[in-house]
Amino acid sequence: MNLFEKIGFSGKKQVLGFFSVVLSGQIIYSGFEAFKGTFYDLLLEVLKINNTQMGILFTLIGSAIFFYIPAGWINNRFPVKSILITSLLIRFITMMGVIFLSPSFHMLMVIAGIWGLVDSAFWPAVVNGVTLMSGDNNKGMAFGLLESVRRASEMGMNAIIVGIMALLGGSILVFQSAIIIYTLLILPMIFCVWKFVPNNRMEIIKGESKNKEALNGLLHVLKMPTVWLAAITSLTVYWIYITLIYTVPYLQAVFGLSTEQAALFGIINTGAMGVISGLISGSIADFIFKSSIKMMFFALFLTIISLSITIFLPKEQNMLFINIILLMCFSFSIFLAKGIILAPVAEAGVPKSYTGSAMSIGSFAAYSSVFWAYALNGWIIDTYPAIKAYQIIFGIGLIVAIIGMITSFALIIMKKRTNEILVIKHN
Repeated sequence: MNLFEKIGFSGKKQVLGFFSVVLSGQIIYSGFEAFKGTFYDLLLEVLKINNTQMGILFTLIGSAIFFYIPAGWINNRFPVKSILITSLLIRFITMMGVIFLSPSFHMLMVIAGIWGLVDSAFWPAVVNGVTLMSGDNNKGMAFGLLESVRRASEMGMNAIIVGIMALLGGSILVFQSAIIIYTLLILPMIFCVWKFVPNNRMEIIKGESKNKEALNGLLHVLKMPTVWLAAITSLTVYWIYITLIYTVPYLQAVFGLSTEQAALFGIINTGAMGVISGLISGSIADFIFKSSIKMMFFALFLTIISLSITIFLPKEQNMLFINIILLMCFSFSIFLAKGIILAPVAEAGVPKSYTGSAMSIGSFAAYSSVFWAYALNGWIIDTYPAIKAYQIIFGIGLIVAIIGMITSFALIIMKKRTNEILVIKHN
């Protein structure tokens, strides 16, 4: 028995299909969105736009969240394979237009809007594919791999560009070439999805409409309390993850870290930590807790402890090292949860043919916090003195973590009762 069989995959074909789904969920973003952190200024230069215009483009891309629930019908109606291939193809064509036609800002807005619409069906298809291409007992490991592989891919691909630019003096030509090469990677990705991902066709009674059955599936999932409990838990995790991003400016504002020191801390705390935590989280979920929901509960508990101590610890210069350790504990604990952020939805008792709409609802809830968390935190930082501002931000994160613990605990209880009822009926 090889390693992949030990962690729940049935064979080589399933492994190849699984990684085709996972990598498609990163490659599609590698030629644009993945650059916004490391190469933001270069992206502005290539597109010939300003900061406000870039913000508008990312807002349009983020509009996907408004279409996640309607896209649940698409993910019920059409196979994961078809959605992934169509989405990758649309992204390839539009990126080629961006690269070679140098479109105006208004045209870029149209393209960004198209990406938002496509992403509303594409991302739920990715997480649905992860669910379908993994074994019944390795959902935690599957979602942990999704997080770790995507983060490692993004870090590695960006690091290659940084290395080449360091050797060649930071040429804009290198960055433009990277955009082209990373966009071209979409083509072999399409082939891999076509070759290795099977069709998960909807099973319907003869004479019934697939369109109607897909809608019925969406309505069925919308009425499931377990799905909403899992979705709300995912929402709290992503909201706290946004809070984690503010640990770097916190150390700079409160303890006076230099830009270089803060950047190094950020690479470790919000980059490398995410790569290792996904695999650790998935392993603990599958092999120790035997449940991603219990793993989520445990991770949120650790988050509450680390955030509570961080809030009440003195903000004196001689406490810097202890604060850094606590923030790294905070990072590790929330990445344990983020690594399996939608795995609880996969364990919410959704019929297999309806998992697409369940993942759409989960995605809608999980990522909805982007529309208020950043703005709220920014307003707090602009309104209050540094120490008080970050105390408030971390305090909100603490409250959100407590809510997440409550919803995950409620989900554990409901799942236990459901299993007990099934045992009684079986006997």
